[in-house]
Amino acid sequence: MTKDNIIIIGGYGHVGKIVCTELSEMFPGKVFAAGRSLERATAFSQQSNGKIRPLQLDIHEPIDPSILERAKMIIMCLDQDNTTLVRTCLQHGVHYMDITANAAFLSQVEQCHQEARAYQVTALLSVGLAPGLTNLLALQATQLMDQTDELNISLMLGLGDQHGQAAIEWTVDQIHTDLEVIEQGRPVTRRSFTDGIVADFGVGVGRHRAYRFPFSDQQTLPRTLGIPTVSTRLCFDSRLTTRLLAGLRTIGILGLLRQPTVRDAVVRSFGKVHLGGNAVAVKVDAQGTRNGKETRVECRLRGHHQSDLTAKAAVFAALALYRSELPYGVFHMEQVFSWNRMRAWLGQQVDVDIQVNGQQVQKSYI
Repeated sequence: MTKDNIIIIGGYGHVGKIVCTELSEMFPGKVFAAGRSLERATAFSQQSNGKIRPLQLDIHEPIDPSILERAKMIIMCLDQDNTTLVRTCLQHGVHYMDITANAAFLSQVEQCHQEARAYQVTALLSVGLAPGLTNLLALQATQLMDQTDELNISLMLGLGDQHGQAAIEWTVDQIHTDLEVIEQGRPVTRRSFTDGIVADFGVGVGRHRAYRFPFSDQQTLPRTLGIPTVSTRLCFDSRLTTRLLAGLRTIGILGLLRQPTVRDAVVRSFGKVHLGGNAVAVKVDAQGTRNGKETRVECRLRGHHQSDLTAKAAVFAALALYRSELPYGVFHMEQVFSWNRMRAWLGQQVDVDIQVNGQQVQKSYI
């Protein structure tokens, strides 16, 4: 029996649709948009003239083994709270890829490394924008130094962009949480949306104050790249909205988000409010040493449409996984890919500017 199907769980969601569409152009009839609603999956399939096929699948129920017998790869676009489905994939010889930013879940999947190797499959994590492109830019920064002591990642999202429902809910839920970060090699607890720093995103975007946010890259990179201090921060293109959220966090009002009615109202308003544009910007500030001298590396990436960039990075990774180019085991993006390979794939979709001590080493504009 040929194992050549690609199953995208959450495939009719905001990011999943883009991933399905791109992959179905290369592998028509082999791509399945899967999820709980067969009706939504079928409606999406019909728009693709049959290149994408529908599949009803609930991640909270056991998967029919016959589905996995024909699957070469599963791409997960939904959040999970345990590794049951991941391990089922591995045990059936199915490659697995996940675009979640949930650090606690990713650390659970990491524990499956030996199991993945034993079944001769690959599980690929930290795939997307943040984590994903941020991880690869961090890798690039470390490669421009002999030793990296500290890494600060800042991400700016456009409020006018189209964000998927799940992404909006996740963002709102994280605004009032505590997060664990690694400082000087040790885990410490910090509050989300506090401790702002000014990030210079460069031409066309400018300087924004960004605040701590629980993206998983800041917990992964200390392990994968051996950096003792890593932080990731978030801001929006509307400085007013960013300042307002930080102010509400300071006076404690954001704790009200734990109340379902308040949370749901905020989620709805985020979905409707289009105060800004659709720009996306990443800034990586790294400090360390090179040739015995203190060195600072700055990496800037600018583009548009968060979901498109997430999906573009996911398709890049999926193609390598589908072609079985990667080693067996559980890996994050920065452990198996280089920034330059991703840079070539993204092409004209992004501006990139990389500097070492103020001297440009990579520059390209849309």
